[in-house]
Amino acid sequence: MIFKQLFDPETWTYTYLIADPLGAEAIIIDPVNTHLDNYLALFEAQGLRLKYSLETHVHADHITASGLLRQRLGAQTAVSQLCGADNADIQIKDGDVFEFGSGERVKVIATPGHTPGSLSYLWRDRLFTGDALLIGGCGRTDFQGGDAGALYDCITQRLFTLPDETLVYPGHDYQGRWVSSIIQERETNPRLAGKSREQFIAIMNGLDLPKPRLIDQAIPANRYCGLDENERQDAIAEREIAHPVRTRTTPQDWVAAAKQQITEVSVEAARQLLKEGNIVLLDVREESEFAQAHIDDALLLPRGVLEFKYAALPELADKSKTVLLYCKTGGRSALAAQTLQNLGYNSVLSMAGGIEAWQKSVG
Repeated sequence: MIFKQLFDPETWTYTYLIADPLGAEAIIIDPVNTHLDNYLALFEAQGLRLKYSLETHVHADHITASGLLRQRLGAQTAVSQLCGADNADIQIKDGDVFEFGSGERVKVIATPGHTPGSLSYLWRDRLFTGDALLIGGCGRTDFQGGDAGALYDCITQRLFTLPDETLVYPGHDYQGRWVSSIIQERETNPRLAGKSREQFIAIMNGLDLPKPRLIDQAIPANRYCGLDENERQDAIAEREIAHPVRTRTTPQDWVAAAKQQITEVSVEAARQLLKEGNIVLLDVREESEFAQAHIDDALLLPRGVLEFKYAALPELADKSKTVLLYCKTGGRSALAAQTLQNLGYNSVLSMAGGIEAWQKSVG
């Protein structure tokens, strides 16, 4: 077997390559876009076909290379179904298994807390934990929909129950460390060893960390597998050429599918609900659109960062409260409504026709 731990010094990110020379197939975990040429050279030198590009979560500190690897090598991109990365080929669920080479298997372990869609991957005796469990630490939980209690539960109940000798390979390290083990983290990790759930939550709530430098660029890009707008269109065109018989998947298809799963209301019904009160009104457009015009009392929560910033809004703390969403014409709000439902909100509505229909009804 071939196993390589690669490092990006700009973002302190670890990328992992696992390959079976016999079957000439490989997988890569958390690739970084600035290292694309290095990855391509490595695959060519080893005579490997990249089968899967796996993400541990939608990253806030770097832009993934998974979309570019799909374009260049045909690898399938895979992200948690809770990440909102609709452009990924595979929406991963807990317990999924990825097979490659001659019988090699990578098992998915859901480890939410750093983000709702955070995952760890278990291959043989090696555990790739992303930002969930770090060497002597863990991922922050103060943004991106983080939940300190959920992180404590998944680490102590899922990861720390693995065999002591399981090797822990994190998504980052800022002190030059490369690998740990389950027993080492269980017994010496200062945030977790001997700490109750309440103590852990208090530690995480008191970290007061600065905002990641690239968060505003990285999160929206990573929801599209790291591709910018031009690259996304190129990817669609290339996939149409490569798979002319396959039904094309477009943003319009995603919206149509979402509308089958959510409840839409007319502008008139929306006005009545707002008049009655006790409802949260969310504008899921971009900040520039919101600045030009918006409905009174609406809160801004752009669709592109909804999964990562919704928990910061106190108005969304009660998941049983009715939430009404709108965008320009009703497409983004349908997708956002579906996302909120997946996050556990019980009463979510999307306004058909968006703010354009609202403004026409006034005129």
